[in-house]
Amino acid sequence: MKPVKSWRWLMRKKSGLPDGGKSGSGFKMKQLPFMAIVCAVMLFIVYKTTNYQFLHTEMEEKWHLFDELKGSRVDSGMLKGLPHGIIQSSSDLELRPLWMRSSSRSKVNVYSHRNLLAVPVGIRQKHNVDAMVQKFLPENFTIMLFHYDGNVDGWRDLNWSSKAIHIAAQHQTKWWFAKRFLHPDVVSIYDYIFLWDEDLGLDNFSPGRYLQIVREEGLEISQPALDPNSTDIHHRITIRARMKKVHRRVYDIRGSVKCSDESEGPPCTGFVEGMAPVFSRSAWYCAWHLIQNDLIHGWGMDMKLGYCAQGDRTKNVGVIDTEYVIHKGIQTLGGNRYKTRKRPDTPAVDVRTEIRRQSTWELQIFKERWNQAIAEDRGWVDPFKRSQSYKKS
Repeated sequence: MKPVKSWRWLMRKKSGLPDGGKSGSGFKMKQLPFMAIVCAVMLFIVYKTTNYQFLHTEMEEKWHLFDELKGSRVDSGMLKGLPHGIIQSSSDLELRPLWMRSSSRSKVNVYSHRNLLAVPVGIRQKHNVDAMVQKFLPENFTIMLFHYDGNVDGWRDLNWSSKAIHIAAQHQTKWWFAKRFLHPDVVSIYDYIFLWDEDLGLDNFSPGRYLQIVREEGLEISQPALDPNSTDIHHRITIRARMKKVHRRVYDIRGSVKCSDESEGPPCTGFVEGMAPVFSRSAWYCAWHLIQNDLIHGWGMDMKLGYCAQGDRTKNVGVIDTEYVIHKGIQTLGGNRYKTRKRPDTPAVDVRTEIRRQSTWELQIFKERWNQAIAEDRGWVDPFKRSQSYKKS
């Protein structure tokens, strides 16, 4: 009988029970709460780890999109015929001499301009544009003029004209030019891009002081405040606050849009207008992709620029008050109440009225495209709706 006894003893040993086996069920019951706690802790750790990895991946995709896209182009099959080291995926707007002295050749890739001023211009605003450019030249800006009237020769007598980049296309808008000639790969050497209208008065503006404040405040998208005496002020947030250096929101209980501390979006906060925006390199990379190729007036885009603020638009978008401009509201593109005829036997057309109708139509199309894009991109999450939900909870 010894083998049988040994077998029973071995089974008890394996099950962790004493020889009598009477306390086995009690032992198991004591272990159950402990095992439940261990399982819960393990599940929590797995969840937090997975969630962290997801958020980390999401942040990498958001902040390093430019590098990833550039790398994908370099690694694409279309470039496989070239050795990797010879590939240059970006360009710039710096003018190059036809020849240079041997002592200067080593400095061929040393850029003297780190910021860009791009302005759509017509010859009738030549005097004002000249005064504007004179403000930016001492700060080592690259100057780019978009001639919407096709008149380039009329600017030749200005002493800085030969140093500027001139692009001419009849009756085209600022956003048409920007989409075609300010591709992120072309302007990637510039820290900031000033995409301004031609009818701004800069008597109280310094580009150097402005950029110093932008850097101190960590602004990705900004604009100078508008003098209260400006013409065509459309949003209160753009008006200069005399007692502030910079402001990011406005308080206003008048009108259809009420702006308060609870406001989380345009035009109460996270907003600049299209007349004088300033973009960081990263913000412009995003904004360029937001510009619709065929919607040349850009209406509605200012309400969405906050999505390009590289983070919280209530913090990264602002209006600089100490460096302010005056908007003169001079409408020159298309003429000032200019009327034209397509054919001699047709009635005259008010160009400004037609431009406004076109702009209004484009605004509606832009809104529809935005909503359609949201509906089709199921993986996209509105970061600002998420922050509002978090704040309410």
